[in-house]
Amino acid sequence: MAINADKPQQWKKDIAASVDLFNQWFIKFAPKTYRDTRLKTTEFVAEALTLTNDLRSITPEVLAAHPKVLPTLRMSTAPPLARDRLVGLAYTSKNLVLVMEAGSIPPRMDKKVLGAELANICATIEQLLDRDIFPWLEGGGSPSETEKYRASTIVADRLCGAMADPIVRNAQEQRQLALIEAYLKGKGYTKKPPVGPLVDMEPGTFAFRVNVPVGSVRKVNIPIDAVIQPKVRRKGKKIPILIEAKSAGDFTNTNKRRKEEATKIHQLTATYGDDAKLVLFLCGYFDSGYLGYEAAEGIDWVWEHRIDDLIKLGI
Repeated sequence: MAINADKPQQWKKDIAASVDLFNQWFIKFAPKTYRDTRLKTTEFVAEALTLTNDLRSITPEVLAAHPKVLPTLRMSTAPPLARDRLVGLAYTSKNLVLVMEAGSIPPRMDKKVLGAELANICATIEQLLDRDIFPWLEGGGSPSETEKYRASTIVADRLCGAMADPIVRNAQEQRQLALIEAYLKGKGYTKKPPVGPLVDMEPGTFAFRVNVPVGSVRKVNIPIDAVIQPKVRRKGKKIPILIEAKSAGDFTNTNKRRKEEATKIHQLTATYGDDAKLVLFLCGYFDSGYLGYEAAEGIDWVWEHRIDDLIKLGI
């Protein structure tokens, strides 16, 4: 039985309620989330300054030993450099930059090539350093604690600005999963990761962030936010209910991301047939175009502002 996908007459009202709920949460909690992240990021930037001798020792050896400083270095230039811009200017590989920003160095990369590309990155960063933020670079002396703190907060602001959307999205996803958890536990469900195949998941249990295998010839795992096995198994269905928590702060991004869910349901149905039931848990800016697209792909949804609709899934 459909939950909301077959009720276009109430979509407009639900869209308005969903936008209001997201806006209320954003105004109340997002600034604190951002401030907390900014504080942690400032400490991270200060550490990067220490590792590079306050940007006076940006060398291939330092980058190889401490690749995690690269995001700080990118945001220390004028103008700040996006990853792709650094890749182009430094004539380096995108994979190297991505792996470094994840905190390591590609283990199989040829050492001579690695050394040359790290040298290019260092030369590019040094040439573009924002000396207005780091005044000690002009005089050649050591910075005062006040200068270092001021520089760290400026670079941290740049880093947080570049990550603002992911910061908010991650905080919202954690909140959504917490709501689902509280709801399920109120219904007597137990949080318990599945052991073995999904078909063997214990009734009356749920788990978050589960990798679900798909594909017949070449198996791959796709991440699912919430997996719920009802207390009474759905008639004729073997695998649990699969839920994706989705939030959005504007209508543009949802239309860019709507194909993600369609791809997942195609992979799931190709592997599990009609057993696969993918449901979205929505909060925020999801317009009629997005909803119509998902409905056409066979995907239903539950609005966060009407969480009791989960009952219609047999929970």
